Amino acid sequence: MGALIVQTLSDIKALLATRGLEPKHRLGQNFLHDQNKLRALIAHSGVAAGDLVLEVGPGTGTLTEALLDVGCDVVACELDDDMADIIRERLGDRVKLIHGDCLDGKHAVSPAILSAIGGRPFRLVANLPYGAATPLVLNLAAHHANCLGQFVTVQREVAQRLAAVPGSDAYGAATVLLSLTSTVQVLETLPGSCFWPAPRVTSAMMSVVPNPTRPAIDPDRVSTFVHRIFASRRKQLGALLGRSTPFPVGILPSMRAETLSPMQILALMHAVG
Repeated sequence: MGALIVQTLSDIKALLATRGLEPKHRLGQNFLHDQNKLRALIAHSGVAAGDLVLEVGPGTGTLTEALLDVGCDVVACELDDDMADIIRERLGDRVKLIHGDCLDGKHAVSPAILSAIGGRPFRLVANLPYGAATPLVLNLAAHHANCLGQFVTVQREVAQRLAAVPGSDAYGAATVLLSLTSTVQVLETLPGSCFWPAPRVTSAMMSVVPNPTRPAIDPDRVSTFVHRIFASRRKQLGALLGRSTPFPVGILPSMRAETLSPMQILALMHAVG
């Protein structure tokens, strides 16, 4: 991969200033401007010329332009009217722009995105808006087999939760649901100075790659059960499910959901019926 053309912080500020715009806090607009981190995100994704990439929250198009420079086909989803106008003005038909929310409610990907992708294999490469990160990542992993991987920056707390191990404070329903389908890895941390405006929290770069040996599951059924047992995560399973439950080998009524591995939770769900 040659040197990528990446917008500088001065470029981003100028694009907004000439239009009388400022970052919108309510939309979580913190623009990733660190050149090395942007290049690292693309390198971790492994995308190459001709690959289809979904980007959510392109902002002024910093990452978008770098992906186009690689030769990727880019579908970019932008909620903000002003940012969508900037993408249209600067990139035109070089990018397929979806102007709207990336989610259809809380539990489904936008039909406009699915239509633009058209069933082709793709990767999500994005500096995700914090509010959309968890539901989008979980939904793509559970319901869209043509998603070859997700390479994103998110709040570090979110990354730690999605990559947590059983017994840790961060381990929860989202961890289990993602672990049953994917291999999750926290790749790098990003201090607030990598963004403009600088957020008060630290961010992280993470990858979510489909597990080729993933068990066959009904995502909706698993989600319902997992949320049920984690709603009272410190309650003993016997009290939560009933002592007459046929607990699988290795799982005791005195154990708690937060101590079980994802595969143990799946076995417990099948035992409960």
